[in-house]
Amino acid sequence: MAEEIRALIFDLDGVITDTVELHYRSWIQLAGEVGLPIPADFRNMLRGVSRRESLKRLLNGHSVDEETAQEWMRRKNMYYLAFIAFLTPEAILPGVTAILDDADRRGIKKAVASSSMNAKFVLRKLGLFDRMDAISDTSMIPRAKPEPDLFMWAAGRLGVLPSESVVFEDASDGVQAARSGGFWVVGLGDLALEKAHVRYPDLSEISLDEILKAVAALQ
Repeated sequence: MAEEIRALIFDLDGVITDTVELHYRSWIQLAGEVGLPIPADFRNMLRGVSRRESLKRLLNGHSVDEETAQEWMRRKNMYYLAFIAFLTPEAILPGVTAILDDADRRGIKKAVASSSMNAKFVLRKLGLFDRMDAISDTSMIPRAKPEPDLFMWAAGRLGVLPSESVVFEDASDGVQAARSGGFWVVGLGDLALEKAHVRYPDLSEISLDEILKAVAALQ
C-alpha cells in the first residue's frame, strides 16, 4: 500500500537542483591550473560521487601524493563555494517543491542524502534546509555511494525502515546504493534508469500521488 511509505530521501545534485555543472566547472578550472587533461564524459562521471572519487576520476588512472590530493580538493571546493554563493530558490528544479508540499500534507518525512559535504550550505541557499527532517553527507558515514551508508544513516535518523522509504536519484551509483540498502528507488534521467524501480525523465510533470501508486504496485 502507498500509505506504508513514511519517508522520501532525495539526492541533491541533479534531483533537487542542478549543481553538477558547477562541480564540473570547478574541476575544469583546477584541471586547467595544474595541467590535467579532461577525461571523456567527465561531466557525467561527477554525478552522485564524493569529492575524492571525483578527483580519482579526473586523474584517470594517474596518482598524486596525499598532500597534493588534499590541496587540489581544497582548491576545487573553494571554486565551487564561489559558484554556489549565488544560488537562490529559483534554482530548485521543477516539480520538487510540489512533491515536498504534498509530503508535508501527508505527514511523510523528508531527507537529503548527498555525496556533497556542502549539502547543508546548498539547501540553505535554496531555502530548503528547514524543510528537511534529516540531512546526510559523506562526512557522517564510513563509505560513500555506491555503498548504502548515506541512505541508511538518513533512514535511521528519520526512524523509518528502508522498505518504508522512497529514494530519488539521478546517478547509477546512487541507484545501486539505494537498492543495495533495500530502499524503493525513483530514477531520474537517462543515467539512473536501468536499475531503478520507477523511472521518469524528471519531476516536472509527476505528482507524489503518481509516484506512491507506482511504488505500491510493485509491493
